[in-house]
Amino acid sequence: MNIINEYKHDLLNHDLWNLNTKIHISFEFFPPKNYDMENKFWNSIGKLSTLKPDFFSITYGANNSQCNQIFDLVSKVNQITKVEVAPHLTCINHTINELEDIAVKYWDAGIKHIIALRGDAQNVDNKIKMYGSDLVRLLKNIADFDISVAAYPEIHPEAINAKMDLLYLKKKIDEGANRAITQFFFNIDKFLRFRDKCISNNINVDIVPGILPISNFNQICRFSKMTNVDIPKSIYNIFNGLEKDQTTSMILGSKIAMDMVQSLYSEGINNFHFYTLNCSNISYAICCLLGIKPC
Repeated sequence: MNIINEYKHDLLNHDLWNLNTKIHISFEFFPPKNYDMENKFWNSIGKLSTLKPDFFSITYGANNSQCNQIFDLVSKVNQITKVEVAPHLTCINHTINELEDIAVKYWDAGIKHIIALRGDAQNVDNKIKMYGSDLVRLLKNIADFDISVAAYPEIHPEAINAKMDLLYLKKKIDEGANRAITQFFFNIDKFLRFRDKCISNNINVDIVPGILPISNFNQICRFSKMTNVDIPKSIYNIFNGLEKDQTTSMILGSKIAMDMVQSLYSEGINNFHFYTLNCSNISYAICCLLGIKPC
């Protein structure tokens, strides 16, 4: 029996883990850019909302002209689903006054959870030199926001070294961030070593693993090159020759992500953030296999 059939057999005969009351899940989406993407977005939002996630996050591009559109989208998702929505907010493309106005607008609208990010420095005309820690401080000065920040188990691509990367993370936590959500990864040992280093550096908040289920392996390879993420050789071997077989890729991707969650749970991790790429099917299936049933 080859690896594909083994994985299919394992999934079909898998005893569901009853993690429904033992773990917390959240899902990330990006704003749709056209009519077809909008339909896909709302279908995915509707389906995943039945799993009662802790929150949805919605990403934020470098184009500040879209700020009002994103605010309207965040508000609409929150009103329709009754799920907490955590908009991303980047500081690299805004002035301090603009950031303060955005924060007040969110707070007054009942949006109390922000994912605070510096933003992508490439191809952006910086309005002011700010970092993630500066944005956390600004938000906390406005109101008592629940703030998530980014973390990088395999080091931020622009970081000088791992030690400096941890110092930057600690500064964001010391300024008042409530948790850190990691870049996606596939190497469990690297995540656990990163978590241990956080603890040893007095970073005492939840380090939430970011899980990116694989449905298109070529796409994941492109993402990994941009983000300094290592793909283990074993995963390359699994997907070798399956570039055009999306159905089988989704089955294998579901199994890999499910195994990651189970392994991390056994190491004491209880919170998981899924990067959906606006597609609900694979994340929904993984959660159901883990015993998280729709309500």
